[in-house]
Amino acid sequence: MSTVISASMVKELRERTSSGMMECKKALVEANGDMELAIENMRKSGAAKADKKSGRIAAEGIIGVKVSEDGKAVAIVDINCETDFVAKAEAFVAFVNDVTEGLLNADIETEEQLMSMPLEGGVTVDEMRRGLISTLGENITVRRFEKFKTDGGTACYLHGNKIGVIVELAVADSELGKDVAMHIAASKPACVSEDQVSPEAIEKETAIFSAQAAESGKPVEIIAKMVEGRISKFLAEVTLLGQPFIKDDKITVGKLAASKGNTVVRFSRFEVGEGIEKKEENFADEVAAYADSFK
Repeated sequence: MSTVISASMVKELRERTSSGMMECKKALVEANGDMELAIENMRKSGAAKADKKSGRIAAEGIIGVKVSEDGKAVAIVDINCETDFVAKAEAFVAFVNDVTEGLLNADIETEEQLMSMPLEGGVTVDEMRRGLISTLGENITVRRFEKFKTDGGTACYLHGNKIGVIVELAVADSELGKDVAMHIAASKPACVSEDQVSPEAIEKETAIFSAQAAESGKPVEIIAKMVEGRISKFLAEVTLLGQPFIKDDKITVGKLAASKGNTVVRFSRFEVGEGIEKKEENFADEVAAYADSFK
């Protein structure tokens, strides 16, 4: 009778061996849930040793984006490594392109599905990733991904491989989609429209603006109008539809889309390294670290 492999078991094995999620799950299945046997088998195979680099900070890398030929699907993936040297390596770039292409054409919803997705030659994403870690000498992570499928239209924009955006429109319009995606890359809106701004965020800004306005000594009714105006400005700044369009700041993105009989349904913006605490190194140290990784 086989043992059910729980998420907590996989988590424990990952913490004890610093190995990848898929490798840990596979090891536990083969060991019928015996944690110590799984660790022993992984050590024998060299898997745990090969994944020692997984603890290193991977805050460099590139973004991959791709739209389907019919324009009804678009995918984006953020794949990280440790240095910009590896991010420019032909093998790493090819890996990102292959994962993006595979994601676009496959029915993928979870990280586990993506990591087990077969690439050309039948090698899975995780197997290819682990092979690159050994070849290139750096930790490599598939950090996040997103895919939109629609009956309307999609678009994408890539800024120097470091910032990527995908967009879904209500109606297919490649030119508008590219303009909107470019705007998102530059202006970093938090969401599409005002109704998507959390009540907590509005409450926080209201409290700040109210405190600032109260210092003016103006009547309560005037303060209320001042706060209302500041909140309106805040909502315009953080929402895509409320922001002035980067190519023509006399109109908002919302009015631009409306003028073309369209609207933006959703978007996703990835920037390499965002949210990751990077280790500060000078150029000489980075070169030395890169060389040492092959020792």
